[in-house]
Amino acid sequence: MGASQSRSETDERVFSNETPISFSRDVVNQLSDRLESSETSPERQSSLDVHIRSRIQSEIEILKQEEDVIRQEIELALEKENLDREKGTSEDGSEGTGRIPSSIELMGDLEEIRSKVDKYQSRKDLTEFSEVKSSAEAVVSCYRAHPSTSLDCWKEVAQFKDSVARVEQQHFKTL
Repeated sequence: MGASQSRSETDERVFSNETPISFSRDVVNQLSDRLESSETSPERQSSLDVHIRSRIQSEIEILKQEEDVIRQEIELALEKENLDREKGTSEDGSEGTGRIPSSIELMGDLEEIRSKVDKYQSRKDLTEFSEVKSSAEAVVSCYRAHPSTSLDCWKEVAQFKDSVARVEQQHFKTL
């Protein structure tokens, strides 16, 4: 049982074909043309193009990652250098005109400027000029009501211009 599987057969069998095999001249020419031509087939060319594009994309991604790492290292180095410079100037105690303010002082100055701008914007509000405000709202609502025929709002625009002119005249009288 199994003895036949363990034995290797050394008898090689060779089959010979009694009928001759012949190829047409077109098949032979086509095969020889493929061997001689250096052009690649369109299918092969498209697969090569896809492969090359994928390699280029992968290389671009690798370069972008390396660029990001280098950019982060540069930013960290510059930040450290700026902090060291700030510490050096603050330790010197030089209060002269050549003094470089620290980032904390700059943030305080920025907040002060923002508060001044907010105060200016609140003063610029049209609460004192209710006539101008109401006529401006009338113009806006008319334009919204007539988006395709904005020329129908000429009355509201004229009223707005008149109210602005009256406020300007009052302001000039106070000067």
